[in-house]
Amino acid sequence: MALQDTTTSLKPASENSRDVAFAIGILGILAVLFLPIPAIFIDIGLSLSISLSVLILMVALWIHKPLDFSSFPTVLLIATMLRLSLNISTTRMILANGHTGEDAAGNVIKGFANFVMGGDFIIGVIVFIILITVNFMVITKGASRIAEVGARFTLDSIPGKQMAIDADLSAGLLDEKEAQVRRKELEEESSFFGSMDGASKFVRGDAIAGLIITAINIFGGIIIGVTRHGLSIGEAADVFTRLSVGDGLVSQIPALVVSLAAGLLVSKGGTRGAAEEAVLDQLGNYPKALLVTSGLLIVLAITPGLPFLPFFALAVCMVVMSQIISRRRSDDVELIKMQKENEKEKLEEEQQDSIQNTLTVAEIELVFGKQLATKLLLDREELGFRVSRMRKKFAKSYGFVIPEIKVTDDFSIEPKGYKIKIFGAVLAGESVSMTDILVLSNGRQEPNLPFEDVIEPVFGAKAWRLPDIYKHELKQQGYQTIDPMSLILTHLSEVIRNNLSQLFSYKDMRHLIDSRDKEYARLIEEICPTHLSFSGLQAVFKLLLAERVSVRNVNLLLEAIAEIAPYSKRGEQIVEHVRTRISQQICGDILQDGKLKLLRLGPKWDQAFSDALKRDARGDLSEFKMSPTELENFGNQAREKIQSLLDKGEVFAVTTSPESRTYVRMVIERIFPTLSVLSNLEIARGMVVEVLGDISE
Repeated sequence: MALQDTTTSLKPASENSRDVAFAIGILGILAVLFLPIPAIFIDIGLSLSISLSVLILMVALWIHKPLDFSSFPTVLLIATMLRLSLNISTTRMILANGHTGEDAAGNVIKGFANFVMGGDFIIGVIVFIILITVNFMVITKGASRIAEVGARFTLDSIPGKQMAIDADLSAGLLDEKEAQVRRKELEEESSFFGSMDGASKFVRGDAIAGLIITAINIFGGIIIGVTRHGLSIGEAADVFTRLSVGDGLVSQIPALVVSLAAGLLVSKGGTRGAAEEAVLDQLGNYPKALLVTSGLLIVLAITPGLPFLPFFALAVCMVVMSQIISRRRSDDVELIKMQKENEKEKLEEEQQDSIQNTLTVAEIELVFGKQLATKLLLDREELGFRVSRMRKKFAKSYGFVIPEIKVTDDFSIEPKGYKIKIFGAVLAGESVSMTDILVLSNGRQEPNLPFEDVIEPVFGAKAWRLPDIYKHELKQQGYQTIDPMSLILTHLSEVIRNNLSQLFSYKDMRHLIDSRDKEYARLIEEICPTHLSFSGLQAVFKLLLAERVSVRNVNLLLEAIAEIAPYSKRGEQIVEHVRTRISQQICGDILQDGKLKLLRLGPKWDQAFSDALKRDARGDLSEFKMSPTELENFGNQAREKIQSLLDKGEVFAVTTSPESRTYVRMVIERIFPTLSVLSNLEIARGMVVEVLGDISE
């Protein structure tokens, strides 16, 4: 007890006085039920009842969730008791002093009687009955049903919600304190909806009590007026009906307001936000609905017999509202877009400044010098579009999507220069002028314009450099011009094509395999890991891509690998077999004018490469031995012959024996990386072959 007394004494004085004032107020309501009070206090009490009901309605409108007004059942009980106690007091005064006139029950009742009834008590009776009907049959009944169903479903869902809280707590998604807060909210929610189910009966009972009290006032007043005060039945009916209906209106209007507040509160359900947010924002969130409604209103406006002005005015208002909402929505979308772009730029800046970012290596990176960056990066949309189109072309041609191409600037390199990096290593670079264009010679006559002889950096072909002011004139003369952006992107494309095997990652291989249908999934299970590991299968694909052979026909490649994998584990041997199986595709990619043009190795070098191949006791190739002098002579002769054909614009392949193909390719790819080397077995059936010559002395 000592502890309790100490705790009570520690409360603030204002809190103690609030407790006492609240208790006195409740006792005052009870006192009004039994004690007669002057008319002035009745006027104050009725005014308090009206203001309290309006306050309850405003709070119900502005709360964000029903639990924010968890004291509503208690407030509803107090407001109901206040109205009933005042109703009993006014009944006492009407029956006691009604014969004296309209001032018998105070000025508030008199004012309502005159204002609503307009001097005719029959009008007042009708209005009163309508208010009772609206309150009892519509608002109160609907709110009671919503509260009842809400309480039932809330109570039924408690075990599931408690289990969800326990599961989140066990999974570490919540700590103990947060779990306690959520359990407390759950208890408050169940208690609130249960209380609302019972509190709705207060409103319903209040409506019934108001109707009974008004009827008692009318009939009791008529009897008292006739028997006690000598009034005629007409006079008694007029006076007591006017006062009784006025008293009923004063009590039923606050009751109607509180019933509306209760209905708004229980119908809010799971909607968050104030009532105007929940209602107006959702109703006004569909401009098309407003336009359709306005169209219907215009039809009604021009319908004969209906008033034009109100329907047309509402239609105009709805059209204006739909336009305002549409414009506001588009502005919000733009604002969100700008915010996302700003956040993205800020994130990119933070990533650029991050030390961790320096450890991340881009798969493909195109780096511009200061001057090129100023010119090209200004047209980011065009550059981004062409880079995206390039990636789509690679995906269609080679069967997998190359990585994103990172475009950056670096002021440490030459202002007019650019560099192409693969996994951080610089593989190519050049310097270009943004005010010049290139024209490939292709064996044509030199243009009759000022030019400079240069070597085109991508394929090493002869070209002329001219100022871009001659661009249209050169096109009219039939020359094909290359602008700086096209030159850079073509160079980038060739570097990527030469490094396809590096860019073909484990993820790309996994995607190709996982996208197969069920039949080929079984074939893959037969290959891996029985005959080949998954990395070994990836190595076969990499070897094909290293020679620019597309892997788009994955099913055919898997069938070919399944044929040879049980008999050979070496990736090179598997690749040679696969190339033979897809010879139609390989030859089709290098056709020119419907012909397969070939440059043969020649008898001398064919024999030389054959002699350099050494076999083991089982007859398998074990090593390749050719002197450096012979390799150098072969390279020089191949360069001379191949370059002469390339200068003529020929598209062809070098052909050799199946055993020598790999080693011939090793030599030629260092001189001409884009040139295909075929074995005799890889020449597909039905091809029209044209031999361009031999590589020989």
